[in-house]
Amino acid sequence: MGSFVIKATDLKREIITTADGSHSLYVPELDEHYHSYHGSIKESQRVFIDLGLNYVSENHETIAILEVGMGTGLNVLMTALANEGLKKNIRYDAVEAFPLEDELLNQLNYADQLLHPSAKEIFESIHQAPWNDAAQLTDLFTLTKIEAPIEAIDFSPEQYDLIYFDAFAPEVQGELWTSELFAKMYSILKPGGVLSTYCVKGDVKRALQEQGFTIEKHKGPEGGKREVLRGVK
Repeated sequence: MGSFVIKATDLKREIITTADGSHSLYVPELDEHYHSYHGSIKESQRVFIDLGLNYVSENHETIAILEVGMGTGLNVLMTALANEGLKKNIRYDAVEAFPLEDELLNQLNYADQLLHPSAKEIFESIHQAPWNDAAQLTDLFTLTKIEAPIEAIDFSPEQYDLIYFDAFAPEVQGELWTSELFAKMYSILKPGGVLSTYCVKGDVKRALQEQGFTIEKHKGPEGGKREVLRGVK
């Protein structure tokens, strides 16, 4: 997830339990959580599945997704599980500059909380997949984990239908919430493509609008943020 003033490899990460019972990670040095403390699974479902994947899938049989900030892999898992019902052909590229240690990942309780018969197997497959090489998680889901800062990646234009923008908050990782970075995101989305994020700060909305995104504010997850954001190209 981007670069920090504090060396990222030195950051301590603690497992916490969020309000919906699902785990997240907390970084004390940054006073930052990997997910909403109101509920990791609830946030992922609302921001990225409901407002992103389900919206895009209405008009696409093949969907290319980019995730900025893979973190624990929860959004990858939620997308793969949702696709068991949607049955779309999904290519999922997940960018993470600082991959988490297996010791942490093995303690996360997403499979137990989701109570889905495929959750444990898919979650393990996500984290066993090699970095920087495509892995077939299911017949309809191909994952490529990219170990690099998003700023350093040279993407081909207009290749994605959907971007999950899940970087740390602007207060922590401000370099990823700029007009310059959103210009890059706009250029790699196909016409009609969507960027979905939890952040509705005024500076973020203006930066997205400056690049041509049409901004939509939507109700946030139950018990969590009041509003979340979808930007449409």
